[in-house]
Amino acid sequence: MSDDKPDTTHFGFQQVEEGQKAGMVHGVFSRVAARYDLMNDLMSAGIHRLWKDAMMDWLAPRPGQQLLDVAGGTGDIAFRFLRRAGAGAHATVLDMTEPMLTEGRQRAEAEHLAGQLDWVVGDAMALPFEDNRFDLYTISFGIRNVTRIEDALAEAFRVLRPGGRLMVLEFSQLPSQPMQRLYDLYSFNVIPRMGQIVAGDRDSYQYLVESIRNFPDQERFAAMIRDAGFDLVTYRNLSMGIAALHSGWKT
Repeated sequence: MSDDKPDTTHFGFQQVEEGQKAGMVHGVFSRVAARYDLMNDLMSAGIHRLWKDAMMDWLAPRPGQQLLDVAGGTGDIAFRFLRRAGAGAHATVLDMTEPMLTEGRQRAEAEHLAGQLDWVVGDAMALPFEDNRFDLYTISFGIRNVTRIEDALAEAFRVLRPGGRLMVLEFSQLPSQPMQRLYDLYSFNVIPRMGQIVAGDRDSYQYLVESIRNFPDQERFAAMIRDAGFDLVTYRNLSMGIAALHSGWKT
């Protein structure tokens, strides 16, 4: 009889079987979809908008580019890209959670961008696209929720054209322990309570806070991007490291 045990991963501070995590994450984002954008504004005091603008500044969209935005459900990054890129640009938004995409489609219609967008339900670890298709791959506050980050980065490399660019916006680590402890006090004590009041869901926001603490720091994540085959990998801290932008190129 085999003694092999299923591979495990983290779901917040819990250890779960790898095969369970995707469904659990799907449940979280299905529950919070309707209030997701509002909660982002409240949790960050609107600063997430500045971080996303900084992402676009560094990405420097151009006319005709094809963007794949993964875990991009409500369309925040795709809309910013299309407004900046100009004529001929197109964005494909992929998310594992249909309710998040539904929110995004409604926003796209309201902002008259629907004709430049595709919405796809899919898995970051097994993208339903051919090799060398996209000019740009972005993922914003989503990669920490992926079961196997290495697989998602390998898929990003596969679907990008030579000369294509990866950019990841994700919560990260502050440079000093006293600052990190202060931020943790806010995160663990305020955000779950806010989730209960605004979205009626404390547990989902408890998971989101815990998932941030489990994500690799800036240098470790940069090394993972290099290991996936990307060159010219670098990062920029935002708000002293509360979030970070990582960039890499497929050469």
